[in-house]
Amino acid sequence: MSSPDPQVRAARNDSAHPSPDHRPTTAPRAGRTPAARGPVVAVTGAASGIGALLTARLATSEEIKQVIAIDERRGECAEARWHILDVRDPAIAEKLRGADVVVHLALDLDLETDGAARTAYNVRGTQTVLTAAAAAGVHRVVLCTSTMVYGALPDNELPLSEDAELRATAEATGVGDLLEIERLARRAPRAHPGLNVTVVRPAVLVGGTDTALTRYFESPRLLVVAGSRPAWQFCHVDDLCSALEYAVLEKVDGELAVGCDGWLEQEEVEELSGIRRMELPSAVALGAAARLHRIGLTPSPAGDLAYTMYPWVVSGSRLHDAGWRPAHTNEEVLAELLEEVSGRHTVAGRRLGRKDATAAGAAGATVALLGAAAVVRRARKARRRI
Repeated sequence: MSSPDPQVRAARNDSAHPSPDHRPTTAPRAGRTPAARGPVVAVTGAASGIGALLTARLATSEEIKQVIAIDERRGECAEARWHILDVRDPAIAEKLRGADVVVHLALDLDLETDGAARTAYNVRGTQTVLTAAAAAGVHRVVLCTSTMVYGALPDNELPLSEDAELRATAEATGVGDLLEIERLARRAPRAHPGLNVTVVRPAVLVGGTDTALTRYFESPRLLVVAGSRPAWQFCHVDDLCSALEYAVLEKVDGELAVGCDGWLEQEEVEELSGIRRMELPSAVALGAAARLHRIGLTPSPAGDLAYTMYPWVVSGSRLHDAGWRPAHTNEEVLAELLEEVSGRHTVAGRRLGRKDATAAGAAGATVALLGAAAVVRRARKARRRI
C-alpha cells in the first residue's frame, strides 16, 4: 500500500520496533513463548507503510508461529525472517515455501508515480505472488484493495452491502489497478485449486498515508460540487492491521470491507474540521479537474473528484459478524488526519509551498489554478487558428 509519511512512520517505528542496529533474527522477543501451532505468515511490502505495521503486529502475536518479511530493502522488525527481492521476481516462490498464509501489501498507489509504471508493478506483482504462493503450497493469500472499487455513484445505498457490485471505473488514481487485482483474486482459486484468497477493502485510509482523499483535507477550502451528496467513512491503519490479522488467523474470509462504523455527512465534516466549503457547479469542477490533470498541473485525474461527491460507504458486516470491531470512530480518525496534514497546503490535489499558499489566499489558489487551465486552453485554441 501507499507508504506512510516518513515522520509518522518513524514515530510509529520508535515505539513498535526494536533498534535497527539489531540484526534480524527468527528468535522470539524475550519473554514470549513461540506459538506451537500458529501459522507461518509471509508479508510482502514489509519494510514500510502498512506492511511494516502488520509485520510488527504479527511478529509479537502469540497466535503467529513465524513471520517471513519480503521487500526490496530490509525493514526494522528484528523478529521477522527477511528476504530482499522484488515481488515480481519468480524466485519469490522459493522464499514462500513453508508459509501458510501470504499477505500481499507490496502495492504502489503513490500519486506521483507514472501511471503505466504503477500498473505494471501492481498487477504483475499480484500475479506473481498468487502464482508463487500456489507453487509453494501456501493455502491462503490475503490481498488488500479499497472500498473505492465499489465506485462512488449517486444511486449508491447507504451503506452498501459487501456483496454489492463493483461499479468503479479506472478513472480515479490507482482504481484500475485495484479492479484488476480484484479480478485476479476471483480467478486465482479456479486457476490454482486449493488456494484460498481473501480480499480486504479499507475505507479512506488514515495514519501516515498520502492519497488524493487525504489531500482533500489539506485544502484551504473543501471543494463541494453543487448538488452532490458526499458521505465520509474512514479507516485507521491500526484497524486495518487488526482486520488483516483476523484474515490471517482465518477468523473471517471472503471479501471484507473494513472501516469505522457509520459515516459523516459533508456538513459534519465541515463542522468538525472548521474548514469552510467552496461550492462549484458540476460542469465547472469536473471540467477544470480534467484540464488541470491533462496539462500536468495536478496529480489527480477528474475521476478522483467523484469520491468527494457521492457515497461509497460499506457496512463491514462480515468482520462484525466474526467479532471484530474498529477501535476508532470516524470523528477520531478525522481529527487525527487533520492533525497530520496541518501545515500542508494543497489545491486541486497539488501541493503548494507555504509561500505560494499564503500569497494565493484561501480560495484564490483554486481560482488561480482554474484560471491557469483556462489560459492554457485559450492559448491552444489560438495556436490552432494560426
